[in-house]
Parts: sequence; structure tokens; C-alpha cells
Amino acid sequence: MSTNQVNCQNCEKPYDEGFEFCPHCGQKTNDELTIGVLFYNTISNYFSFDARFLKSFIPLLFKPGYLAKEFIKGKRLLYLHPAQMYLFISVVFFFVFSFTVREQTNSLNEGFKNVFVEEDTTMIDSVAMKKKDSLERIEIREALESTKMFNRMSQKEIDSIVSLDVLPKKNNISLGSFQVELDSLIKSGTPDKGIYKAMGLKEDDGWFKKKFYQQGIKFYKAKDAGNIWSAFVDTVPIALFFLLPIFAFIIKLFYPKKGSYSHHLVFSFYYFSFVFTVLSLIFGINYIHDFSFWIDFLIALSCFIYLFIALKRFYGQGWFLSFIKTSFFSLVFLPIVLITAVFIGFFAFMNY
Repeated sequence: MSTNQVNCQNCEKPYDEGFEFCPHCGQKTNDELTIGVLFYNTISNYFSFDARFLKSFIPLLFKPGYLAKEFIKGKRLLYLHPAQMYLFISVVFFFVFSFTVREQTNSLNEGFKNVFVEEDTTMIDSVAMKKKDSLERIEIREALESTKMFNRMSQKEIDSIVSLDVLPKKNNISLGSFQVELDSLIKSGTPDKGIYKAMGLKEDDGWFKKKFYQQGIKFYKAKDAGNIWSAFVDTVPIALFFLLPIFAFIIKLFYPKKGSYSHHLVFSFYYFSFVFTVLSLIFGINYIHDFSFWIDFLIALSCFIYLFIALKRFYGQGWFLSFIKTSFFSLVFLPIVLITAVFIGFFAFMNY
């Protein structure tokens, strides 16, 4: 037995001096603290960012359903755990998305302040727009009549075109007499309780109605739609906490004899990880260079195609049947997403 033994700095148990790792706890024996070591330990401890992540990321992108299938087979140390993969990529996504949210928040706040106009200003603008409207219609009529022999239009057809309400309108919002009354109350320094009462709120109304009035007046005063959007985004991670299990449950309904609910949950973790990866790319690239809507749409469409291929490979059914199930699955799940979005949007409005 060797007498050249040292004690582990972590667990304080003895081991032979030549060991590179402690045989008791696994810590590296010569683990000098540097910036690199500190960064690696932080990432690996909280997100398990190690060799398994690199081995898992490429199959996640280019082999739909592969990681989930391998995990179910029992290869649970070779690749990153599905929940850890989901956690890490979702954090990256919300970090990337935060830059876009900041811009959108400022843009919405400025936009809504310019959209709402006072009623008297609207009346002045309305008169000016009518004058401009009449001049533009005269020019359109003259242009059509001068080319009448070429475009083969009758006088009746020209009259109908000129009378169409197709000329540009000022994109402002006016709430009529209600807005006039509300503006006058705010300008006169009326307390919020007085405004609520003038707007129809009664003392015996419930908490929900009072809260709705409170948030409505708060929004009208500040025109801070961007803050509502920011609160909406902050609520999304909580919503996803419920949507992912629902996603797995719906898959269970479509594949009742293809494993337990935990199998479908593994598949869902990896699929949501892919979706977050695609969304991170979309928002990250668009933040640097604004691409057209169609490019974003085609990238988003890849999520459907990926799901189709992943379901086919993971559950082992034919291409046609897998496509039919993917289509019906999307028709079932998308309304749930939309209802959830409406719910968290209302929640964001009531609590921003």
C-alpha cells in the first residue's frame, strides 16, 4: 500500500498522490482557481454545459426525434438531460429576446402617445383632411378622364372610382364625447376616485371591476402599451411551464399505446428546446439585420416540419399517418396557445 497519500480539498478523504481526480467525490486534484475554471464551474453547475451539451446540440438541430429516442433507450449520461437542455436553451432565448423587447417597449410607448389625440385637435385635422381629400379626388378625376380613350372607362366607372373611400386617412384614435369628458377630468386634476365615479364605477362594484377601471385609467393617462407588452413577455415563462405538460398530454392522446406519459414528456422537452433555438436565431438575426416577413415565416415553418419528422421517427409510424397526426395535433394545440396568449395578455394588463 502506498504511503504517499494526500487529503482531498473537497471531501478531505485520503487518496494516492498520483490521482488526477479524487476517487471519493470526483473533484479534480489540481484544480487551481482561474477565471476559466470559475466560468466553467458556474455554467456546468447551473446548466450542465459540458461535453454532453455539444454532443446533444447537433442532433437536436438536425436529427428530429433522435435524442428523445436515445434517452428512452437508456442512454441518459451520453446526452444532456432533456430538462437541462430545455432550461439552458430557454434562458438563452429570453436573453436574446430581451433586446427586442426593450426596443418594442419604447416603440409602443411612443407610438400610443402619438395615436391618441384630443377631440378638438381631431376636429381641426378633420377639416384639413377633407380639403386635401377633395383636391386629391379632383386630380384623380382629371387623370382618369385624360386617359379615358386608352383605359376604355365610361364616365360612370370614373365617377364610381373617384367616390370610393380609398384615400389615406389619419391614423389617430378618437373616443368621441367619452374622451372629451375624460380629458377634461384629467386636466382639471380630478382624483382617480372621482374619475372612476364619473366613468360609471359604483361603490358596491366588485374588486375585479374596480381593478379594471384602475388599470384602464392608468393606461389612458400614460399611454404605456409597451409596459403591458413587457409584462406580457415576463409572464410567458410561467405560461410555458403549463403549456409543455399540456403539449405532452395531447401527444399521449394521439399515441395512447406508445409509452407512458413520461416518454411523451421527454419528447416535448427536446422539441421545445428546438423551438427555442429557432426563435433565438430569428430574433438574434433580426436584431442585427431586419429580414423580410417571409424569411421569418419559412424559419418558423421549420418547427412544423421538424415536429412531423420527429413524431415519425420517435413513434415509428408511417409518413402519411404521421403527417395527418401532426396536422391534427397542430390544430388542437394552436388554439390552446392562442387562448393562453389572450389570458396572459389580460393578466399583463391587470398587473403591469
